[in-house]
Amino acid sequence: MSEILNANPTIRSAADLPSRRREPTQKSKSQRPFGLLSSAIPDSAYTPDPFNPSSASDSEISDSEEEVEPIDEQEIYDLIAPIQDPEHPLTLGSLSVVNLPDIYLSPTLPPSSLSSNHSGPQITTVTVLVTPTITHCSLATVIGLGVRVRLEQALPPRFRVDVRIKEGTHSTAEQVNRQLGDKERVAAALENGTLMGVLRKMLDGC
Repeated sequence: MSEILNANPTIRSAADLPSRRREPTQKSKSQRPFGLLSSAIPDSAYTPDPFNPSSASDSEISDSEEEVEPIDEQEIYDLIAPIQDPEHPLTLGSLSVVNLPDIYLSPTLPPSSLSSNHSGPQITTVTVLVTPTITHCSLATVIGLGVRVRLEQALPPRFRVDVRIKEGTHSTAEQVNRQLGDKERVAAALENGTLMGVLRKMLDGC
């Protein structure tokens, strides 16, 4: 890029970032992402699901899905904080673009609506509020897509992903949020080779 949008962003030390990173597991070629973005990025771009044993087969994962250890906001943060900013050689965590207090987990179906015949794990929505480093950042949509792709590729299918620009942090937040929430627009954007190259670079350190 010929012009740096924010030449002097505020940078947080790695020691100041909340973290509970797990020990890395051996990469399993059999693991595939789920959902809208499952076919947008080739196998080589994906990292293993940190929440399931890498040695488990697809059938074993399916059979034991209800017994999967609960995932909390800290673990979601640990997934997205290492994403590289598309403009600076820094992570979204160190730039405070993603923050632990801005991550929310909520059941899509309230417990009272689950009948005794309900089978399978409860669907949970992960909401991430993104804070651009400047209010006129033209890369806000790209950053939001990077967060969404990362979560889509890493989380089990019982999770739904909702990425938004935090209210009051961007001049065109409403427009960006419409783009990030529109599945057809997201799918079309991910067919753009140049954009996919940017996203792969952003996720390279995850």
